[in-house]
Amino acid sequence: MILNKFYVEELIKSALKEDINYCDVTTDYLIPADQMGEGRLMSKADGVVCGVEIAARVFTMLDEGTEIEILKNDGDHVSYGEDIMKLHGKTAVLLKGERTALNLIQHMSGIATAANKYTKIVEGTRASIADTRKTLPGLRPLQKYAVACGGARNHRYNLSDAAMLKDNHIDAAGGITPAITKLREKIGHMTKIEVETRNLDELREALAAGADVIMLDNMSPELMKQAVEITDGRALLEASGGITDETLRAVAESGVDIISIGALTHSVKAFDISMYVK
Repeated sequence: MILNKFYVEELIKSALKEDINYCDVTTDYLIPADQMGEGRLMSKADGVVCGVEIAARVFTMLDEGTEIEILKNDGDHVSYGEDIMKLHGKTAVLLKGERTALNLIQHMSGIATAANKYTKIVEGTRASIADTRKTLPGLRPLQKYAVACGGARNHRYNLSDAAMLKDNHIDAAGGITPAITKLREKIGHMTKIEVETRNLDELREALAAGADVIMLDNMSPELMKQAVEITDGRALLEASGGITDETLRAVAESGVDIISIGALTHSVKAFDISMYVK
């Protein structure tokens, strides 16, 4: 997955304008404009780093003359105490860009680390870990990029990518079969239909109606095993809802194809990274 350069540039500009406004009272009044300094970003935990070049761009956007030495690339594993990048430039620039750069790289590295952890838990099974649309407004490209850097996969990017019948859609349309039938009459041949099911009867109905992907919502691993047997390869099966670190392996061993985890993006813990300037 490659991030759109124009999106990244606009995001950083917006973040810097939000943080600096018209001046940095502390730095502008304290640090001479021509003072030069050294900086480094250091990992304070073990995990997967992500957003390195984005963090670096924060400083070069403030001053194109800032020199950056990148030591770790997106997707690399880092250990506590390892340097991620080194910087040389105007001290004021390093200080002004510090928080914006850290906010971005810490959040993205937290997602990549979580994605990597979940991916390792399901190793050896057929299941793959995927994200959801439960992302922060405006940050979805960064968050989904971080998921991919951690070794997991992206679910649909937005509402235009695929038809996904959630319980509210189904109830509003009068049921699974009429909902799928109506969609098939209108969607293009490249568009898949996923249906959320809450029990095995709904699973059977979704299969009979020709769903491409079926979500098993908040089902137990035991019930998922039955769903796999009933489906017998006629549709992809996605497990979702209420999945924890403790239950993830059992869910994967049930035989489902995909396990979507909203917590990858909506409630991930930021990765601990510090910046030191001298």
